[in-house]
Amino acid sequence: MSKKRLPLHWQIIIGMTSGILFGLLMTSFSWGATFVGDWIAPFGTIFIRLLKLIAIPLIFTSLVKGIADLKDISSFRHIGVRTILFYISTTVAAITIGLLLVNTIRPGSGVSPETIEELTSTYAQDASLTSNIETATQQQQGPLSFLVEMVPDNIFAAFGNNALMLQVILFSILFGICMLLIEPKKAKPVSRLIDGLNEIVLKMVDLIMCIAPYAVFALLAQIIVSSGNVEILQKLLMYGLTVVTGLTVMIALYLLIIYLTTGRSPRWFLSGIAPAQLLAFSTSSSAATLPVTMERVTDHLGVDNEVSSFVLPVGATINMDGTSLYQAVAAVFIAQALHIPLEFTDQLTIILTALLASIGSAAVPGAGMVMLVIVLESIGIPADKLAIGLALIFAIDRPLDMLRTVVNVTGDTMVSVVVAKSIGKLK
Repeated sequence: MSKKRLPLHWQIIIGMTSGILFGLLMTSFSWGATFVGDWIAPFGTIFIRLLKLIAIPLIFTSLVKGIADLKDISSFRHIGVRTILFYISTTVAAITIGLLLVNTIRPGSGVSPETIEELTSTYAQDASLTSNIETATQQQQGPLSFLVEMVPDNIFAAFGNNALMLQVILFSILFGICMLLIEPKKAKPVSRLIDGLNEIVLKMVDLIMCIAPYAVFALLAQIIVSSGNVEILQKLLMYGLTVVTGLTVMIALYLLIIYLTTGRSPRWFLSGIAPAQLLAFSTSSSAATLPVTMERVTDHLGVDNEVSSFVLPVGATINMDGTSLYQAVAAVFIAQALHIPLEFTDQLTIILTALLASIGSAAVPGAGMVMLVIVLESIGIPADKLAIGLALIFAIDRPLDMLRTVVNVTGDTMVSVVVAKSIGKLK
């Protein structure tokens, strides 16, 4: 009888703990930093490269599939527009809450320049992590330049450059809408191809996440031996607290909206979706939770099947409130830790980029980390510091991923109830 495999989140927690302990042990030896840099750190680098590798295919397939599954334009106009407006509103609210908290608490401030210099010198020597990213010094442009930059003049060039991810997102949206506008018979072969590609890409994500525990070990060990102190660990705890606070505020906001729009009690809502929330926490996947979510919303919250069968699948694809909040907090935290000043325009860029990136974020474990790369590159984080930033926050990403998936599923459920109430489809 084969032994039951330990769940991935426990594997990652073990990897995180082991990496910290191993890093602390290596600081006791004069050769420890060199050993970790030569033989351990490359595995973390490989993981980061894999995340960047899968980013564009992940966005294109998941976003096109989500839009194409709307079936026809009339559905898009009737329920779809209302649903998407609700989703965009809650996502913007989540990003704004995250930015307010991280700018108030400032969990990344106070990291010594010496620590950052050591980390930078370590990662900057890895040529595989350097790319042609334009820095913030090139922002001498007009107020609408970001709109111009969103429109690609060569989609193949956009697909070949992670820094042009917004262009890929725009193209994917246009592609999906046009699939709805042509004859279903002609669109069907393309739809089947996209479905197949989406399944393949999601499987690639699963395979990449299999090495996550080892990557966590490598990244944590490298951070510890590079910094030579526990300063980073203290900042990580403040960062995690900031994210958890923001996610808690979002849950409270959902409950308030439910009460104001339906007159139902928060207890009614929470008791109805509790099994879906628990499954979301354990799987870190909105997609895996979707069947249970639909059953709870339809049978226990009284949402008509016509609404739930549309709103929830679309939400699992394009509505990532928890992920968006995390991206905003993580981006500013990394900038604070690396002593990179962010102007007000950079904060607005985070809102726009996190909103669009969350739309294309797949409903699978670890997708939020992939999307974070987009946000970091949009605000001009240099390539040699990008790896440092990801290494800083990935150590506790898995527990936070579990919590933000709960928020994602809860947000989808809230919107389905509100939409059903607005069109008279709530029992």
